[in-house]
Amino acid sequence: MKKMILWIIAFLTLSGSALFAQDITGAWQGTLTPPNGKDLRIVMTISKDDGKLKAVMNSIDQGGQPFKASSVTFADSTLKVELIIGNYEGKLSPDGKSIAGSWIQGSPRPLNLVRATKETAWEIPAPPAPPKLMAADADPAFDVATIKPNNSGSPSMQGLFVRGRNFTIRNGSLGDLIAFAYNVQMKQIIGGPDWAEKDRYDIDGVPDQEGVPNDKQLRSMMRKLLADRFKLTFHHDKRELSAFVLTVGKDGQKLTPTQLNGPLPGFGMRPGSGGVTMNVINSTMEDFTSFMQMLVLDRPVVDQTAITGRYDFKFTFTPDDSQFNGHPPKLPPQTDATETAPDLFQALQAQAGLKLEAKKTPVDVIVIDKVEKPSAN
Repeated sequence: MKKMILWIIAFLTLSGSALFAQDITGAWQGTLTPPNGKDLRIVMTISKDDGKLKAVMNSIDQGGQPFKASSVTFADSTLKVELIIGNYEGKLSPDGKSIAGSWIQGSPRPLNLVRATKETAWEIPAPPAPPKLMAADADPAFDVATIKPNNSGSPSMQGLFVRGRNFTIRNGSLGDLIAFAYNVQMKQIIGGPDWAEKDRYDIDGVPDQEGVPNDKQLRSMMRKLLADRFKLTFHHDKRELSAFVLTVGKDGQKLTPTQLNGPLPGFGMRPGSGGVTMNVINSTMEDFTSFMQMLVLDRPVVDQTAITGRYDFKFTFTPDDSQFNGHPPKLPPQTDATETAPDLFQALQAQAGLKLEAKKTPVDVIVIDKVEKPSAN
């Protein structure tokens, strides 16, 4: 009988350990080393609500902004967390004290987490205050702007960034600048010189007024720069062009109200399962259609969704040669088990609830009267 009691106690002890090893809830922390080499402390807090797992991620060294996960699964000791900014996948150790895994935002990067205790937990800073915005009635120009030739040979713009009050364009052509400044697609720009797409520039600028500008103020600043440094003059006309019209899909939109504060959207591309994933953050529908017609699609995009507000969403698709100015992103390595992602139109409707439909419609075009190569700094 004594041996039987000891055996039962041992069984219960082992069972308790096994149950504990499968408990994924709690605070987990670890250090991520991104491509720039600057370590980032990451905290992943996992909880359970009505039997459903939830997760919030904080990057302490980037201000601590909390990002709520859109999906959390835990099965066979494998944790998978999907966020608008990237994905995490890792394997829980048998003792339940650590997770060996990777952060996937572009190329996977190792991110191993350990279970935090009261003694070891990193302090999560308070969420950053909303940025100070430029006055809504302000009409800013660039206080300082540098324009330098970009000789990388890349055929497309490599980025348009706003960090605080610093505005940056990398490898932008005259066509890119006009498209951004006047919120048009390349096919809406008529009569440009032969160097309008060949010559490419890096631009860095700071506005001449306090606060972070909104998108309309940024476009106004670029219009002034084009007139001052490129001597651009033009007139408007109407042409019937093939366009894409954006509407809400038959099953309704699948967008999430944004988690961020601020007047500007963010767009990013990273490898996805069987294709590429587009992340859309803090975006209005006007922001989204502007991005799509400027960098992704080969014709104007007209918003007819009637959706207001700012949203976060993402979708994974397989691009074709008509997109990204004929230079679509390279797909990640595929295996026989990898299912090819749908095309852009199918993915957008299935994953975001938005429908793109090709139509011919009269649109405004910009006819260039005069333009010069930019003046030296």
